[in-house]
Amino acid sequence: MTTARTLLRAGAVTLPALAAFHAAPVISTFGPLRNRLMPRLSGQGRSDHVALTFDDGPDHLSTPHFLRLLEARELRATFFLLGSMAVRSPQLVKAMSAAGHEIAVHGWAHRPLLLRGPRATYDDLARARDTIGNLTGTQPRLFRPPYGVMTTGTYLACRRLGLTPVLWSAWGEDWRARATPDSVHDTVVRDLRGGATILLHDSDCTSATGSWRNTLGALPRILDSCRESGLRVGPLRDHTRTGPVERGAPAGPFYRP
Repeated sequence: MTTARTLLRAGAVTLPALAAFHAAPVISTFGPLRNRLMPRLSGQGRSDHVALTFDDGPDHLSTPHFLRLLEARELRATFFLLGSMAVRSPQLVKAMSAAGHEIAVHGWAHRPLLLRGPRATYDDLARARDTIGNLTGTQPRLFRPPYGVMTTGTYLACRRLGLTPVLWSAWGEDWRARATPDSVHDTVVRDLRGGATILLHDSDCTSATGSWRNTLGALPRILDSCRESGLRVGPLRDHTRTGPVERGAPAGPFYRP
């Protein structure tokens, strides 16, 4: 009886402690704090550059519209793909990579990692990383968690899989049903400055139906605002580059060596 009571008391102390340890990184979800204290996680880069990133694709209905717009602007971006979406459009993933866009991992399924244990988190990330890597021929190196929520298990999984977590420092809140092209642009520009990483969505698979159209409508104005501020736009892979851009990188109006 004494042993049972001891075990119960130990469990009453240990389980909350483990839960707190698991959830501790959730504090990084708070943008102002993250931007100030965690610049690398926020995706802060060099002062003359802005990283353009998209989540939740690829979507065969919406993503091609973004690819055409970026091609017309001679720009490349970073796309954080869901593995469950990638397997539905494998040729689209290959085309995105062949066009020079940076392909990164958003997990297999868009579910909060806070509700998953370390093993389930690792399996989710590994499945997505391997699937995307097999499609593009290059192992992705960046990861963004669904909803931007990190956990201790996520950090451990990223370390084992060779992935670097990157969140954002500016977003458009483009997933909302009440979003408009104007609201998406204005929300991005509110926090736009040199070194920022912009979060947008090229798919509505986890957003309000048709919300990607607002993002697409806002994108030209966002790019124009970057140009007017003297900021170059490109993928995260060039965000911290201090020398010339990589050989063969596109030279466009907002992205020049």
